[in-house]
Amino acid sequence: MNLPTPAIVAERGAQRLPRWALLAFCAAYVMPGLFGRDPWRNADLSAFGFMASIASGHASWWQPAIAGIPAEGAPLPYWIGALAIKAMPFFDAAFAARLPYALVLVLVLVLTWYSSFHLARTEAAQPVAFAFGGEAHSIDYARALADGALLALIASLGLLRLGHETTPELLQLLSVTLYLYGLAAAPFRAAKSRWALIASLPMLAASGAPAVSLALTLLGAVLCRRSSYEQVRNVAWWLLASGLLSAASAWAFKAWAWRVNFSDGAALPVEMLSLLGWFCWPAWPLAVWTVWRWRQHWQRRHILAPSVIVLVPIATSLLMNAQDAALLLTLPPMAVLAAFALPTLRRGIAAAVDWYSVFFFSGCAIFVWLYYVSMQLGWPAQPLANVRRLYVGFEPSFNPFALVLALAATAAWLALVRWRTARNRHAFWKSLAMAAGGVALCWLLAMTLWLPIANYVRSNGPLVEHLRPYLPPQGSAECVAAPGQALSTLAALEFQGHWHMQANEPLAQSACRYAVQSGLTTVPEGWEQIATVRRPSDRVQSWVVLRRR
Repeated sequence: MNLPTPAIVAERGAQRLPRWALLAFCAAYVMPGLFGRDPWRNADLSAFGFMASIASGHASWWQPAIAGIPAEGAPLPYWIGALAIKAMPFFDAAFAARLPYALVLVLVLVLTWYSSFHLARTEAAQPVAFAFGGEAHSIDYARALADGALLALIASLGLLRLGHETTPELLQLLSVTLYLYGLAAAPFRAAKSRWALIASLPMLAASGAPAVSLALTLLGAVLCRRSSYEQVRNVAWWLLASGLLSAASAWAFKAWAWRVNFSDGAALPVEMLSLLGWFCWPAWPLAVWTVWRWRQHWQRRHILAPSVIVLVPIATSLLMNAQDAALLLTLPPMAVLAAFALPTLRRGIAAAVDWYSVFFFSGCAIFVWLYYVSMQLGWPAQPLANVRRLYVGFEPSFNPFALVLALAATAAWLALVRWRTARNRHAFWKSLAMAAGGVALCWLLAMTLWLPIANYVRSNGPLVEHLRPYLPPQGSAECVAAPGQALSTLAALEFQGHWHMQANEPLAQSACRYAVQSGLTTVPEGWEQIATVRRPSDRVQSWVVLRRR
């Protein structure tokens, strides 16, 4: 017996988002941060260091390393960046490595749209048929719901920073999204589905997540064997073959590693809930609403498949001490679940989401513009004084092209607010248009008006320039020892400062004449301290430059 679905959608409610508007949303989200910025500290800079080590010949393709410290996990993500650096030597190395990862983010957005589209086409996901007609057409309904899933993904706060970095986690995100597409398209695109599943799981294992790959293999095979579609049941054997390939690739790339960590103990569940609360906003409350409203259909593939895929990264993040990078993999399937909530939302809830988005993101935009005007004109004086107090040595700069882009984005936001407040808008994805537009606006403003200060605060470029007077000149054959330092610091010194770094042996055994150390309390025997340097935005940590006596 087929129970009626909770989706009640009239024909005018299944209006699709205009393609030019959808492309504008994606461009405003993907392009900012691609140009004009340095690699940011921690994971972004470390990953770039491994890519640059391969491209420059400092390390082998099979064992990327920074200053002699080998990379953990599989090298596939670093190969992509290294190939881009070698293929585009006329570009800055950091920009060249970032280009293929921008394409990866575009593919994630596209595959999320098509995954939602195919899941919405299944009979169990269709809206209720009206007695006298007028309900949404199945294809129009699926397209409108896919637009909602894409908007939910763009609006997710957790994707904002991690989605614009050149890290292995972004390639893992593409793998999970391709896997989701393979399951979703199985009843309609059998050949594409099989190839997607064959490619996704080995790529996931070769990107550093072999355990997640095997878990998705087993769960996906069970889901496929339970399907009422014969072509989906046949996909289970392709999934098992893909799982074998993923295990083989993990063994070949030496990707197996023990990463389980429960150091927080009893505080871990609270920390995990807090992380989920902001990282997956606003998709998670909509996904919870979907599970509740569609609870009588929870065994249907449009609910069960994305729900299962969501649970695997959540469990992984919990086992890894609430790591946000592991939680990144939940966002595409959670966005698909969130889209199925849109046809069931009450008008008051949708209006509350809209007004919250309008006030919150308008306030953020005003805040960014206020600081920008103060940095350029000196009025009002207090924001500029705050910047100079927090980031000593920073001097604002003017970029007319960035100003034009920011003005255009602000005008587009005002037009979007005007469009949403019109009373004749019936498309059910409208509740997420403001949230996605607000995230894209704030990201674009931050990466245009605030890009100089973001580079000053988030990159290690200022640290490199402060160290330069005390270390060998660029092009010198002398090495600099830096054992025990963070990989991002080593990457900045080696590939931004162009020093020959060594960090794989203790300072006492190093043959280098110079050394850089942080957190040093006493000067080692045989060395003398010649300088103490701080990153301008860091008031706690300092680096000591040593020279052999």
